[in-house]
Amino acid sequence: MFDPTILAQGTQLFGEFGLGILGAAVGSGLVVMGAAKGIGHIAGNAVESIARQPEAGGRIFTSMIISAALIEGFTFFALVVCMLAAMNLGKYIDDVLKVAG
Repeated sequence: MFDPTILAQGTQLFGEFGLGILGAAVGSGLVVMGAAKGIGHIAGNAVESIARQPEAGGRIFTSMIISAALIEGFTFFALVVCMLAAMNLGKYIDDVLKVAG
């Protein structure tokens, strides 16, 4: 159930950039879920391929590890971007208010 007092407390705690922090948190969650789905898809297809052709297992496993590492790298980069956006949001809003005011 929605309680407006919780929203008011959040506004007092985070000020004008509370929704920006929420957006960064949601973005981080979406990035992690997408990476998990991608790595799961890669692993499932690799296991299926190895079951079909056991003699190619080494090459398939190597390709799977490289693909998973690339996904992890992109995920880490996206998480860093979300965290930097959340941490620097207050500075950005202060700059916007100076220009507007």
